[in-house]
Amino acid sequence: MGSERGRYTLKDMPEELRPRERLMRDGAAALSDAELLAIILRIGTSCETALELAQRLLVHFGGLRQLHSAGIEELCKVKGVGRTKAVQIKAALELGRRAFTVALSERPLIKSPEDVAQLLMSEMRYLDREVLRIILLDAKNRVLGAPIVSVGTVNSSLAHPRECFKEAIRQSAVSVIFVHNHPSGDPQPSDCDIELSRQLVEAGKLLGINVLDHVIIGDGVFVSLKERGVI
Repeated sequence: MGSERGRYTLKDMPEELRPRERLMRDGAAALSDAELLAIILRIGTSCETALELAQRLLVHFGGLRQLHSAGIEELCKVKGVGRTKAVQIKAALELGRRAFTVALSERPLIKSPEDVAQLLMSEMRYLDREVLRIILLDAKNRVLGAPIVSVGTVNSSLAHPRECFKEAIRQSAVSVIFVHNHPSGDPQPSDCDIELSRQLVEAGKLLGINVLDHVIIGDGVFVSLKERGVI
């Protein structure tokens, strides 16, 4: 067993639960953030598997976004993460950032909720917590960016309009579309979703930024609150 060897690895887990085997069987999109990170780490510590170390890292930094922002020295301060692991983490996250930047550099045109789903469905359908993003659009409805606004339960207390529109103001977006996911896979809007949408529309009016829609992503399906008549 891994504890007898003094070091846990992903091989100590049942084969059907190992992240690498799951990725080959089900595809990368089916894995959680922690599982993908565990594949990069490869090995854990003397008292935890790579998956447990990955989970601890995500909790320590507060998620992938904060992990990406952390420096090498910050990563090395976490028990079980030496310079090699820190460099591997930074390299992998930077590759992901560049891939997303390249995708956005093509400046897709948003004409419908279907275009929104095509842009973000693959990234958001399997997230294990609610993430609110804002698609920033220019005068021709071309995408300027799609930054994350908040992570956690999406409601009016966590998604304050000031934070929601900060990037839109910074990048001089003419209009925006809010997008968030439902980890359950069911995109049907809750009362909180509807209330938040209405608040965001009103806040946008005060700022001179048109809120075109609020799209909720489920597992391969989506709901447009504009089409529902909420916006």
